[in-house]
Parts: sequence; structure tokens; C-alpha cells
Amino acid sequence: MRKDNKTDIKLGVTGGIGSGKTSVCRVFTVLGIAVFSADMIASEIMEKDNSIIKRINSITGKDLYASGTLNRKELAFLIFNDYSLLEKVNSLIHPVVIDHFIKWKDKQSSPYVIMEAAILFESGASKMVDKIATIIAPMEQRVERVISRSHLTREQVLERMRNQMDDETRIKLSDYVINNSENDMIIPAILKIHEEILKLN
Repeated sequence: MRKDNKTDIKLGVTGGIGSGKTSVCRVFTVLGIAVFSADMIASEIMEKDNSIIKRINSITGKDLYASGTLNRKELAFLIFNDYSLLEKVNSLIHPVVIDHFIKWKDKQSSPYVIMEAAILFESGASKMVDKIATIIAPMEQRVERVISRSHLTREQVLERMRNQMDDETRIKLSDYVINNSENDMIIPAILKIHEEILKLN
């Protein structure tokens, strides 16, 4: 997945909900690597971009901003029960997120940059990066992590998992795999990837 121009390496970090992408990226940040959180930017876009707000309401056929902010619970209910609606919302948000990433990347000075995205492959953002690391963890641990940090029920977490690419497919498309189970040490794996990518520059 490496390109001929090795002076501007971009690492994609992905993984299913609850796999621990944020924890992994926090270690990369400590190593001095700039991290772009695609999910965070997508969230901001859906709250602040007026054209996106209008189109989300149009796509869903509802005013999801009646309270002044996005009713995320209602949006999640709609898109995770209607795959075509999920695809429409994603195709609306992803090009804007990628545009933000391109502008952000040009301002960074770290040896390489990271795009952290839950749906790196599904969104097409995988084409924007040179190497990809997938974070995996046992399903039960992932479910417990998400429930502990959110108001979601077990069934709602499982529904989100079913709407994401499975680990086996992600692994086949990735250059690196980091096992983030409770019994594994992620730092040695991250350091190994870090050293390898530094050699690409």
C-alpha cells in the first residue's frame, strides 16, 4: 500500500466499535505522531455544517435538529435499522471528512500522520493512506467497553457491530494488526509499527 513518494507517509488506524482505537492512537500521540480522528470530525460536521444539516434532515425525512442539536439517538435508530439510509448518510459525510483530512495533513510536521477511522475501508478513506493498522479485540470485551462508556444496550452495540466490516476482512486488507485484548500489551506492537514506518521516510 506504500506509494512511490515516501516523504509523506499516512497510516490508517481502524477497528470495530470498542476495539480500542482511541487508546492505541493515544500511544502514537505520545510518540509525537499527529492523529486525525475522522469520527470526531464527522461528528462536528453533522453539528455545524448547515448544508449537511439540511441534507441529513432531507435524507431521513425528519427534523433531527428540532432541539437545536442533532438527535443522535434518533439518527442511530434510523440508520442502524436501514442499511440504505446508513449508506446515504455516510456518502454525504465522508467526502467532507476526507477534505478536512487533506487540509489538516498539510499543516502537520510529525514524521508521519495517522487517520483514525472506524469505517476506513467502507468510506474509501483507505485509499488516502499508505499503510493500515487494524485493532482487534474479543467481541465480549468490545461490547463491555462500549456499554461502560455509553448509554447503549447490549443489543444496540451488537447492531452497530453487524453494520461494520468484520475483523477477518479488515485483517486481510491491513498491513499491521494490533491485538488489544485485556491480556495483550499494545505498546510493544505500536513501537514496532512506529519504527517500521519511520524507516519508510
